Amino acid sequence: MKKIIVLLVLFYCLNSCNNLDLLPLDRVTSETFYKTAEEFDGAIFGAYSSLQDFWGTSTETLGEMGEYWKVSVVSSDDMVADVDAGTDGISRDIDNLIIRASDKPFAAVYTQIYEGILRANIVLESLEGDNELTADEKARFEGEAKFLRAFFHFEALKLWGTPPLVTKVMKDLGNLAVPNATKEQLFTQILTDLNDAYTKLPASWDDANKGRATKWTARAYEGKVNVWKQDWPAAITAFEDVISNGTYQLINTGNPQKDLEDVFAYNNENNVESIFEVQYGGPFSDDNIWVFDDTHSEAFKASQGVGRSWYWDAGNGAPGGKLGWWAPSQELVGAYAPADARLNVYVYKAGDTYYTTDGFRALPYNPDWSTTGYTVKKYGGQRNVVAENRSPNQQAEFNNERLYRFAELKLLYAEALIAQGRTADAAQQINDIRNRAGLPNLAAGADLTQALRTEKRLELAFEPHRWFDIVRWGIGSQVFGAKWNDRYSVYPLPQTEIDRAGGVLKQNTGY
Repeated sequence: MKKIIVLLVLFYCLNSCNNLDLLPLDRVTSETFYKTAEEFDGAIFGAYSSLQDFWGTSTETLGEMGEYWKVSVVSSDDMVADVDAGTDGISRDIDNLIIRASDKPFAAVYTQIYEGILRANIVLESLEGDNELTADEKARFEGEAKFLRAFFHFEALKLWGTPPLVTKVMKDLGNLAVPNATKEQLFTQILTDLNDAYTKLPASWDDANKGRATKWTARAYEGKVNVWKQDWPAAITAFEDVISNGTYQLINTGNPQKDLEDVFAYNNENNVESIFEVQYGGPFSDDNIWVFDDTHSEAFKASQGVGRSWYWDAGNGAPGGKLGWWAPSQELVGAYAPADARLNVYVYKAGDTYYTTDGFRALPYNPDWSTTGYTVKKYGGQRNVVAENRSPNQQAEFNNERLYRFAELKLLYAEALIAQGRTADAAQQINDIRNRAGLPNLAAGADLTQALRTEKRLELAFEPHRWFDIVRWGIGSQVFGAKWNDRYSVYPLPQTEIDRAGGVLKQNTGY
């Protein structure tokens, strides 16, 4: 059966940004496309590109304004929604744990996740048809599509607990609703897909294909998923395989501040510490294999990048004219030891030099620019505030989002080791992270569970992990006190999806 409708939608999203030899849309079917490796490349890049939209800004779809940051970082105790800077109402509400099924972030991220799943499923289904691929090419595309399908389902599981599991392209326009899956069903499918990806993906890619998932990306995610599942032996097996046989290592030359800056430098993307990055392009160019301008029309080239600095850089009248919507909390800043190099790399504070993007000026940082007296510096600072890393309108930058780093893997590994009683090995993993930050080893007899949780918070600050850790560790009431409600262990499914499903998809309890 010709799948014209599905392919029209796909081609609308994957339009003129890539050098694909496309047929006119009125002649595109599954029988005329999905033949060559180039065509499958275009389709798999489309699935990758859905990740970019997690952090997207758009006035053309749902009106997104960095929605994934709100549900993964702003909701945590690491951030404060800066009312003085005029942050949006949803940021203020989610910072106060006022969470509604009608809130835009859930609809936006749900759409992006299931768009990515759809695109991965289209690739997998198309691989079953006649094509010109070699056996190796077919296996590689299958591995990438299964990795991405697993990645997106894992994100959905983290957010909603029991969201739909979708493993085929839905073609009946009158029957598109999918019911909730159980956690066990989701874990089983995610891990099956990751294992298949591990066996089919290459160990590395050439420079022209940097950013594509490798077998070690899949294996690292297998370990992470098993931590969420609390299958500690399986997690340890996966992590030890990656550590022993993979290609990753900490950037650690003995110069803590420079090493940490190197991790997040725009000119050091896809470095040895990076397991998986969200890839972004450069100004007025299509120099990135993922980019298809999903969030904006072709004319708006800032969509090649990410609006990180637009939201995070100082507001409240600070030079450079950024929003300053979200500020580091005093509690987070106070958790860093004075000798911890991460504080200077991650946070602007009184006495620091602040670097603007308008003319790239260096100015004394003024704590009045933030309601807490602090501004996020991670991904910024002198190293990154340069013309090559900014769109001409100053609203986007092109530095990749480091989504999964080897430092996080080591801390997840430590967590699994603690659960299995291997305390000496766990302490070594934690100490590796501390030492790279310029800190000494943990004191003898330290509470390793607490040390692990503290270290993970400090190392991964402003990366999208803290909220999910609070939830899975069951420490919401400790962190948030009376504001916490156990229903927050999962977010609400978007009310629009509940309504559209006509009773097939059930809302999470309490929303």
